[in-house]
Amino acid sequence: MSRSQPLRECCGHIVNFYDDEADLVRDVGGFLTDELDDDEVLVVLATQAHRDAIDAVLARRLTDGACGPARYVCLDAGEVLSSFMIDGAPDRGRFMAVVGGLIAEAVDRCRPVRAFGEMVALLWQQGNVTGAIELEALWNELARDYRFALYCAYPMSAVAGNDDLTAARRVCDEHSGVVAPSSYASGAATGLAMEAIAERSQLFLAVPLAARAVRRLVGQTLTAWDQDELVDDATAVVSELASNALLHASCPFRVSVRRSDAAVKIEVHDLSPALPTRRDVAPDALGGRGVALVAGLSTSWGTELVPDGKIVWAELARSH
Repeated sequence: MSRSQPLRECCGHIVNFYDDEADLVRDVGGFLTDELDDDEVLVVLATQAHRDAIDAVLARRLTDGACGPARYVCLDAGEVLSSFMIDGAPDRGRFMAVVGGLIAEAVDRCRPVRAFGEMVALLWQQGNVTGAIELEALWNELARDYRFALYCAYPMSAVAGNDDLTAARRVCDEHSGVVAPSSYASGAATGLAMEAIAERSQLFLAVPLAARAVRRLVGQTLTAWDQDELVDDATAVVSELASNALLHASCPFRVSVRRSDAAVKIEVHDLSPALPTRRDVAPDALGGRGVALVAGLSTSWGTELVPDGKIVWAELARSH
C-alpha cells in the first residue's frame, strides 16, 4: 500500500512508518473515522499523548455533526503491554486473554472493529525488536479468528536507526499494507547539516515512492557538499541501483553516500544475494540497460556479498 491508497481495509493489518507526530495523528485519525458508521467499535491502544490527540480528532468529528462509534475503547499502550509480557517476550496466552478479549467482545456482537495499536512501536523503541515482531505475529494469529481492521505505526526514525534490514523486512512482511513516510512524496528537508559530514546513510522501504526519495537523498547531499556537477549522473546511478532493490529484492534497503578527496561513493545494500548482471538487449528494448548505465556513468562499480544480502556500489570522480 502506498501513501496514496486508502488507509483502511475492512479486514487488514496496515503499518505506517511516520516522520512526525502530526503525520501519525492525521493518518490514524483518518483510519478511525473515514466513513465511520454508528455500529462500529474503535479500539485504541496508545500512549497518553496520542490518546489525547485521537480524542480531539473524534471530538471534532462529533462537533461537525458526523456520527460517532457505537463504542470507543481507549487504553494505555504501556499498561496493556505490561499485562502480557513475560521476561521480555509477549506471552501468547496472556495476549489472547487481554487483547483478544477486547476484540472478541466487539466482534461477538457482530460489530465492525477498527483497532489502532502502538505497543509494537514501544517494544521497538525499547530495543526489543524481536518482541515487536513476535507481537505482530500474535496480532495476525488473532485476526485469523476474528475479523477486524488493525493499524500499527512506527516512527521511521526508530526503524531507520536499526541496522538490521532483516528485522525491517520481517515487520513489513507481517502486514497486508505499508504506508510510507510522508517525506517520500513531499521532499521535506531533513534538517541535517550535511555539508559537515562525510557520509550519509538512510533506510528505505520497498514502496514505489522510495525511488523518488532515494534520488532526492543523493541530490540534496551532493548539493550540500558543493558537488552539483555530479548530481545528474549520481541520481541516475542511484536510481538504477535502487530499482534493482525495489524490483528484485522487494524488501527494505539502505542507501549510503560517502565522499573522499577523490570520489563520491554510492552504495545500496539489500537482502537479496542475487547479483546484477550486464545483459545484451535489443536496440528497441524498453529496459535491461541498468548495469550498462551504471558502468557508463561511474568511474568504477562493483558488488559485494555480505551475510545478509549484497551491496552494490559505484564511484564517481570529484572535480574539486
